[in-house]
Amino acid sequence: MSNVQKISVSLTNQQMAHVRAAVEAGEYATPTEVVRESLRDWQAKREARQDESRRLRQKWDEGKASGDGWQVDFDALRREARSRLKDKNVAAPNGD
Repeated sequence: MSNVQKISVSLTNQQMAHVRAAVEAGEYATPTEVVRESLRDWQAKREARQDESRRLRQKWDEGKASGDGWQVDFDALRREARSRLKDKNVAAPNGD
């Protein structure tokens, strides 16, 4: 690994105990492997958050570009939903 850079990382006693336990259990060969896997997991989560943010921004922009919104009567919407649910339950009394 010719392009490796070294850094110093401070861990709590509890974190270090977990790292040592993973190495002693044979899950990892060295503490460095634990840290590298942690960084890979962090990178994957970070990229997923960034992708989700891009997707949400795109949806927001699409919504804004779709035109003006309209008022919704939530009480009427709730009544309609309950009526549909009631009709569905009446049509299938045994839960089918």
